[in-house]
Amino acid sequence: MDSTFIAIIILKLIYLLFDNIQPIHTLENGLAKTPPMGWLSWERFKCQINCHHYDDTNHNNNKLAGCISENLFTQIADTLVERGYQRAGYDRINIDDCWSKKSRELDDGHLLPDPDRFPNGIKYLADYMHERGLKLGMYQNYGHRTCMGYPGILGHLEQDVQTFADWDVDMIKLDACFSPKTSQLDSGYMKFRKIVDKTKRPMIISCSWPYYQVFASKVHIIPKWDLISMNCNLFRVFHDITSNWKVIQKIIDFMGDNQQIFRAITGPGSWPDPDMLMIGNAGLSVAQAESQMAIWCILPAPLFMSNDPRVMEPEFEKILLNSDAISINQDVNGEPGERFFHNTTMDLWRRSLSENQMALVILNRDFNQDLQISIPLEQIESNAFQHYQHVQVLNIFSNEKYQIRRQRMADNRTETYIKVIVEPTGCVFLKLTPLKN
Repeated sequence: MDSTFIAIIILKLIYLLFDNIQPIHTLENGLAKTPPMGWLSWERFKCQINCHHYDDTNHNNNKLAGCISENLFTQIADTLVERGYQRAGYDRINIDDCWSKKSRELDDGHLLPDPDRFPNGIKYLADYMHERGLKLGMYQNYGHRTCMGYPGILGHLEQDVQTFADWDVDMIKLDACFSPKTSQLDSGYMKFRKIVDKTKRPMIISCSWPYYQVFASKVHIIPKWDLISMNCNLFRVFHDITSNWKVIQKIIDFMGDNQQIFRAITGPGSWPDPDMLMIGNAGLSVAQAESQMAIWCILPAPLFMSNDPRVMEPEFEKILLNSDAISINQDVNGEPGERFFHNTTMDLWRRSLSENQMALVILNRDFNQDLQISIPLEQIESNAFQHYQHVQVLNIFSNEKYQIRRQRMADNRTETYIKVIVEPTGCVFLKLTPLKN
């Protein structure tokens, strides 16, 4: 596509097929009424357990923990508070795999943290988080061992869940590596949810249930999406993410290609999870970081960073802390977004928001050329917009505001265009607010 090509998109009524769909089933445990936000250790720190090897020193000569340890999570907690992430909504810190001892206690089968890396125990970490207005999440696996070979939860379901509750944990991620049969995941995860309920401890439930049925089963299994959304507050739906734009674009395509499924089970209490925010890690440009943030907000998806906020570059921190983007992700209506145009060059996504507002993402899929586009407002707006003569447009990342006014044509039609230029692999993220005449 030429860099000055102007695409006049005459959008069909395809989006009406999905308009006003409400969630069929969501988990009603009073939690995750909006997508959870926070920080998760896996993608940035994986299973690094050799602490003396991975510790580094910053410019203030302070040791930066780089392994899965108490020091890492307390340092991340302090950073989220000090740098404004907690105030912005990132209030959860989740420990992933490799936190426990390599074997259970012989006398009672209890699962305990590695004593060298977590000398004060998990309850200490939970208290540390709570004192700072944060919450703690833990990892387990529906198998006899975890993905990285640590003790799994099978045979100890009630024991481990109660242990997490006793430690005052606020969220449990249950993976499913090495599960005996993926066909047993339905009953296994449903049992897990009932055990969590039984503890009376409010713990968000994060599942990997559908991922292992879709991608890890030798026999194709169609997930029972209504069961999944009724038993999990968030649930992984695609392969692990990495700091590579081609990987992230595949995830975006998967979410769009399967939006009929996801839009029917997205809403307060139930959020399909396309995996972590890679913003701030090597491998993504600023434009690509903005694109991931925009799509995750418009889906809307859980916002769990997996980066190192202690050494975050300002341009990436600005994206993560953008209050207008976060407000779209956290919109109280919980209305799912929709991809209503898609080709090899660009994607268009829209999402209806509370107070008759709307969010729009224009994503340039090209790696080399700018996209110049003019979109008819009348083809993307909700019915509520049509009663207003003026619309305020906010560019989320540039913070530019302007108004557009409907232009009446000779045949009494109105024809009003939103005109933007989008850089390669970047996006324009807009919030549209109708104004009283």
